[in-house]
Amino acid sequence: MEFDWAVIEEALPNLLTGTLMTIKITFWGLAGGFLLGALSGVTRAYGNAILSGIAQVYVAVIRGTPIVVQVMFIYFALPLLADIRVDAEFAAIATLIINSGAYISEIVRGALLSVHKGLKEAGQAMGLPFHKILLHIIGPVAFRRMIPPLGNQCIISLKDSSLFIVIGVAELTRQGQEIMASNFRAVEIWSAVAIIYLILTGLMALTLHLVEKRMRII
Repeated sequence: MEFDWAVIEEALPNLLTGTLMTIKITFWGLAGGFLLGALSGVTRAYGNAILSGIAQVYVAVIRGTPIVVQVMFIYFALPLLADIRVDAEFAAIATLIINSGAYISEIVRGALLSVHKGLKEAGQAMGLPFHKILLHIIGPVAFRRMIPPLGNQCIISLKDSSLFIVIGVAELTRQGQEIMASNFRAVEIWSAVAIIYLILTGLMALTLHLVEKRMRII
């Protein structure tokens, strides 16, 4: 069997449509996940026992269950429990927010606790309220330490978006499956899908590397 580049050329418009959907899900999933993870991480690092306990339960539940089970619950079970209709794209984004947020929570918590407590004490000695100490003193130092693990999580979340094929979201993997089912050219189609994922993860890794380099303290 010869590799036919014409097959990829013909499938490219549909693959690009799926790529845009993958980018959309990943972008909003990570944006929401970072906000949720930052809130949960700060709560776990500095919150009271009740709030910290709630955040800890959230992290334990999400990290202890597969993302496929989570999206199936949101898409199929939640409508039955709450009597609402859940769109597949919304379910995918919501799942990625909740899932990535749990892992980002641990990244944030670890980075915050790694900052020397003397910085916090210095801020308190200056009479600064805690939110300003966190935002202007502890936060910038902790963020530099978060960048490498955050980069890993971004790449993992991008690849995890392919699992939303189970609820019919028209992302890149789903588009590849549908094209392959119509022309039976598995080698060409899945090679193209793999290359697109490699390009996306490569661009993401490069961007995060540049951010890390820019924020590095000399």
